[in-house]
Order: sequence, then structure tokens, then C-alpha cells
Amino acid sequence: MDFRGLVVRRGRATRSAVIFSLAIALAGCGTRAAVNDTFSLATAPIVKGQASTNRQILVPEPTALQTINNDRIVIRLSRSELQFLANAQWGDRLPRMVQDKLVQTFDNTGKVGGVGKPGQGLAIDYQLINEIRAFEISTEGADTAVVEIFAKLLNDRDGTVRRQRAFRASVPVQGANSPAFVAALDAAFAQVAAEIVAWTLSSI
Repeated sequence: MDFRGLVVRRGRATRSAVIFSLAIALAGCGTRAAVNDTFSLATAPIVKGQASTNRQILVPEPTALQTINNDRIVIRLSRSELQFLANAQWGDRLPRMVQDKLVQTFDNTGKVGGVGKPGQGLAIDYQLINEIRAFEISTEGADTAVVEIFAKLLNDRDGTVRRQRAFRASVPVQGANSPAFVAALDAAFAQVAAEIVAWTLSSI
């Protein structure tokens, strides 16, 4: 698929695009600058069949490389080349969106004593430490949404790692526009989030 017009290169091309946009805004009297389409993670994963626990879980904001730790939507052209989807953005920094959705998924199970974020005053039994390793559209072959998160379940009482595992999902993109890319990323993340929550509940 040809992403010209859909993606903006990092570095010099990004600066050129910004400069060009500013020039258009300044030159056109009464012209309004284009606003990026904004997307969220909409799917609420459903986790079934896990036993209830009275344990309380802390979900810190996941770590991620700078290419992911922002509000841009990543397109991977090759193993070493990344671009960003033009005229589109997440509604917040991606790690914070992932954190919110994981907390919501735990809450929706109704099977934990409590779950929250740092600063919310929970008496924590476990921390779920996450690293976002991939959250992108891969164009190597058919366009595919790829989400990979490495999770560590930390016993907050003694600081030991109880279990750790990488979770990965791939979902084909059904379409050639921004909503299609985001829908595939949303579906891939929903799979990963459901697996992480089910794995956590089965481990504590």
C-alpha cells in the first residue's frame, strides 16, 4: 500500500511539513489550519471464567520508547523504518490510554478487591508493570495491526516478580484509511488486554 499523503516522516520531513502548514496558515487570510482526526481505544475487553480475589492491584503507566510514548499513530514500513499516520492522532498519550483501558478491564470483571493507579491510596498487594513494545500498523506484507506488551506481576509486599510474559496480537486491517487502521489496532489491543487481565487473575 502506498502511504504517501497518509504518513509524515520523522526528522527533516516532519519539520518541512510543519513549516509548510504554518506558511499556509499565515498566507491564507481567514484560512483555518487543518485539525487532526482524533481516536481512542473504544473496545472494552471482556474477561470470563476467572475466579474472584480480594487482592488489590496497582497499574502504573506503561513504559515505552519515545516513538510510542506520544499521541502519534505509528506505521512500520520495514524493520528499521517508522512513519506516523498523517492528520490523525490518539486522544491522549498512548501509554496513558493503555493504562486507563487496563484499569477499566479489571474493574469490569468484578473479580478483584480493588484496582487503581498510583496516587489513588490503595493498599496494594500486586503491581502490574507493563512495557509497550509494539503498537503499530505493519506494512510488511498485508497491512496488519500489531500490539505487543510485556507484563510483569510484582508482589508489592516483598518486591519479587511473581510472573512475567509477553502478550502479542495481530489483526488484519480492513480498509485503507485512518479509521480502518485504528479499528485494527483497537481490536489487537483488546485481545492483549483481555489476556493480560485473565493471566493476572489466574496468578494471584
